[in-house]
Amino acid sequence: MTRRAVLRALLGLAAAPSGAWAQRDGKVWRIGVLWPGPALPPNPRIEAFRQGLRDLGYVEGRNLELVYRYADGDYARLPALAAELVRQNVDVILGAGAPSVSAAQRATTTIPIVIGTAGDPVGTGFAKSLARPGGNITGLSDLSSDLGSKLLDLLTSAVPRLSRVGVLTNPGNSSHGTILVSIQSAASGKGITIVPVTARSADEIDAALARLAQEKAGALIATADPVFNVQTKRIAETAARLRLPSISGYTPFVEDGGMMSYGPDFPENFRRAATYVDKILKGANPGDLPIELPTKYELAINMKTARQLGVAIPQQLRLRADRVIE
Repeated sequence: MTRRAVLRALLGLAAAPSGAWAQRDGKVWRIGVLWPGPALPPNPRIEAFRQGLRDLGYVEGRNLELVYRYADGDYARLPALAAELVRQNVDVILGAGAPSVSAAQRATTTIPIVIGTAGDPVGTGFAKSLARPGGNITGLSDLSSDLGSKLLDLLTSAVPRLSRVGVLTNPGNSSHGTILVSIQSAASGKGITIVPVTARSADEIDAALARLAQEKAGALIATADPVFNVQTKRIAETAARLRLPSISGYTPFVEDGGMMSYGPDFPENFRRAATYVDKILKGANPGDLPIELPTKYELAINMKTARQLGVAIPQQLRLRADRVIE
């Protein structure tokens, strides 16, 4: 090839659209998706991830294959599912939530792992630091471990004079211990007693919430968790039946009848996760890619639920809300 031909080829590559790189040489990239919950379509977070990849030039069936593994809410299955993805020789693994990322971390130290969401990547040992993770894991944090005190603040703004607050956590979620400590620390300064209850599966939720009634808790904080996130209606309805004003870090909770929610835009996190996959496929070292934080948080209030519970939401809090469901 002449020097002039080489220059023309290089200029043509530089001028090509970003998606053209993803289609080079007929390569089909295989992305493993390790999901702790069930395969319940449509899944807004998975769809956001797929759309993010499409925006970057990846087309399923042409240069992209998504390999899904679902744990159906049974976290004990995640290690075996992660090992399956490793045997499938996927190029990258997307981990949704701390339990998935932890399972993938144990399964491989060489395949890059992108965090779609996790509360405390440093505290759970996924990264050495947010700025420089090191190792084979990077992605996005939802900062849920830091949201505990914020959830308590919002709850007490809506329901003053609370003395006992229940917190629903999943012991299988490694980030929930940090979240609980955050809530307990904030509660001690307010003179509030925290009543922790746990549920590992959907079948254990009702009994956990019933215990809060027995313990005379005056309200409920439901932590965001892949098991709980597909049981929002059940949690919201049970809390209402037990006369417990409730708040969650997962926005759809309010749509399903919970009183309040405050948290990041999870689908946006997963759309942004696609950019990490793209960078890694183009040769970036995951350990050098900083872990990003949410860019948007949303406060939502269900006024109908509040009225049914006899809670008078202060006007100032209503004005702060991004969404108010009447």
